[in-house]
Amino acid sequence: MGKLALAAKITHVPSMYLSELPGPRHGTRQDAIDGHVEIGRRCRELGVDTIVVFDSHWLVNANYHVNCGAHFQGLYTSNELPHFISNLEYAFPGNPELGQLLAQACNEWGVETLAHERTTLAPEYGTLVPMRYMNQDRHFKVISVSALCQAHYLNDSARLGWAMRRAVEDHYDGTVAFFASGSLSHRFAQNGLAPEYAFRIWSPFLETLDRDVVRLWEAGDWKTFCGMLPEYAAKGHGEGFMHDTAMLLGALGWSAYGGRAEVITPYFGASGTGQINAVFPVTPVADDAIPKAQASSADGYTNIGQRL
Repeated sequence: MGKLALAAKITHVPSMYLSELPGPRHGTRQDAIDGHVEIGRRCRELGVDTIVVFDSHWLVNANYHVNCGAHFQGLYTSNELPHFISNLEYAFPGNPELGQLLAQACNEWGVETLAHERTTLAPEYGTLVPMRYMNQDRHFKVISVSALCQAHYLNDSARLGWAMRRAVEDHYDGTVAFFASGSLSHRFAQNGLAPEYAFRIWSPFLETLDRDVVRLWEAGDWKTFCGMLPEYAAKGHGEGFMHDTAMLLGALGWSAYGGRAEVITPYFGASGTGQINAVFPVTPVADDAIPKAQASSADGYTNIGQRL
């Protein structure tokens, strides 16, 4: 019925908003902003009506959650970096119908998920920042999905991504884009060194690791990447433990995915973290490689390696 038309891994660095304002950082994130504008343009060209954001700033401690209110509007100040994002205005429509379909499909695929339609819950800046540059005219409906998952399995996040694709393609009458909103390595500069690392990666190890990952994406070596994702998430300080990335790759077919990433905004450093805007072509794929549901069969303690 419906169509997943575009998938992307996107940055949401708050310095993009700071880049708009007068001062020493003015214009310094224009490349990232331009990347968002280009991805938004492609969504319009493809007829996308709703953007689903896997938001690595939405922290949850149990279950997966879908914020699918009918409308979102307000002023946002980051509790994490209030000197970067303060009083950011936002407004865009939601899509309760699709949000309920997404949650229903996830539950049917064994990943416990709750949809929140009648809620005062506001989106986090992993959603708000990209929507500022892709959706200023409120053209797209927006749904936010929790992706800073504190006690979750990457396998379940991958399965959630696939289930959400099934919801779109099998039950939704419309066209959708999925975004994994989060960084690659996410080791912030040590306090006191933030200005020095404003445009740098925290360590040579993390930068080398990130650049190798981007090369895997561009080469389409998803079997290698999916196999290393749990360790990369841990040792590479992946944002949100890289659950947003697992969701995106799950939607694309996990290790059976056959596409190659197209880099829109080349890899860059921000406050020590590694960032990128990259589009992942959506290709036909079966569910053979999608991980089995894990939390629904868990019966007690597992060590951190298994949990990741």
